[in-house]
Amino acid sequence: MNKSDKFNKEIVIMFDSKIYAQRRNKLKKQLKSGIALFLGNEESPMNYRDNPFHFRQDSSFLYFFGLDSPGLAGIVDVDEEKDIIFGNDLDVEDIIWMGDLPKLKDRALEAGVSHTLPYNELDKILKTAISKGKKIHFLPPYRMENTTKLCRLLGLCESMVKTYASEELIKAVVEQRSIKIKAEIDEIEKAHSIAYEMHTTAMKMTKPGIYEYEIAGRIEGIAAAMGGMISFPIILTINGQTLHNHYHGNKLVAGRLLVNDSGAETAMHYASDITRTIPVSGKFTSKQKDIYNIVLDAQESAIKAIKPGYKNKNTHFVAVKKIAKGLTGLGLMKGNTDEAVKAGAHALFMPHGLGHMMGLDVHDMEDVGENYVGYDEKTKRSDQFGLAYLRMAKELEPGHVLTVEPGIYFIPALIDKWKKEKKHLNFINYNKVDQYRDFGGIRIEDNVVVTKTGYRVIGKTIPKTTDDIEAITGTY
Repeated sequence: MNKSDKFNKEIVIMFDSKIYAQRRNKLKKQLKSGIALFLGNEESPMNYRDNPFHFRQDSSFLYFFGLDSPGLAGIVDVDEEKDIIFGNDLDVEDIIWMGDLPKLKDRALEAGVSHTLPYNELDKILKTAISKGKKIHFLPPYRMENTTKLCRLLGLCESMVKTYASEELIKAVVEQRSIKIKAEIDEIEKAHSIAYEMHTTAMKMTKPGIYEYEIAGRIEGIAAAMGGMISFPIILTINGQTLHNHYHGNKLVAGRLLVNDSGAETAMHYASDITRTIPVSGKFTSKQKDIYNIVLDAQESAIKAIKPGYKNKNTHFVAVKKIAKGLTGLGLMKGNTDEAVKAGAHALFMPHGLGHMMGLDVHDMEDVGENYVGYDEKTKRSDQFGLAYLRMAKELEPGHVLTVEPGIYFIPALIDKWKKEKKHLNFINYNKVDQYRDFGGIRIEDNVVVTKTGYRVIGKTIPKTTDDIEAITGTY
């Protein structure tokens, strides 16, 4: 390969143009004045310019403008009631190496935009607007090249770019993108159908002697073969006590548990995110089954609690109280369950939040700031260990799509730290906990859409009970 293939693909994988126009028109009403600037992403070289990583467009640019190729920017001019896409048509050399594309003006029409300009005109348009006293709204950048562009375009020093990001625009974007329309939920359903194949394949492949990378490679290939890509780097490990473990070099050993946290994006980049825990031997031991069923009960109880107007923070508490109660029944915890949870003692075993918003990003919109997405004026973030990591805590609304993913983990370093500090001695039986030091971890995750009356679990059920998982594991 000598040149990037960034343009050699089908471009018109988009919603109806009216959807993008409606989104931008709503944004104009939300902002009231100024210009909203959306920088598309550029390609990122793996080791030299013409050998890039797989291109991924900025999600907010996709949401408002829909065009999935590098070298683009868009503005929503509230005062002039005008939308413009900036970019360059291909020259002959581009066409020779990468294939042709429709003209930018024709592509822009697919997003309901009738005004296009060469990319170098963006600088002039913004400088003119600034000279007239117009506010330029932009989202906090998460890529260095866009930070550099904003410095040049707006005359900001690099260290101050995020400081000048528009809180008005952040809140407007979060308000819109949080509520998924049917067409978006349909895309998430497609992403789940890919995840179904990924996870059932992983279960079938799981057996002693196989390496993690054999399974991880196969299921990433399924995402590509079904027209998408993985929605985040695959977490597939027999060391499930490490929450985000991306190492895939271990050989599967009888008696261990394999945590598979993986999902896919569709061609339109809507995500799925599923976790299942699989016994390498094909059967759960009684010890594993006891812990697994506590997590499953916590997950299913939390899902059943989901409804509009109910704070997801309370859904989190439904889950962790089930975990504390179950662990107390096994002698790992002790004392009053409610008091133990209030004190945060359960976080030794589940040091993370119940889940997160999901959509165009697997952790939807976290690039603009987690507190804007999962919290609001009525719901403030806790500073308690474990609960502080809850990404989505505010009241649920119809159209929210979120993950529900409780877990129980035995993390030796955390156990040692708390034991040395004599932390929560009234609620934790450390002698019993020491018997689980080599257990690993269990997590179970599904994707849920909030409806007008309650909830709906997205997609065909991926084997989740111990009986169903045992029936499929190792069947290749």
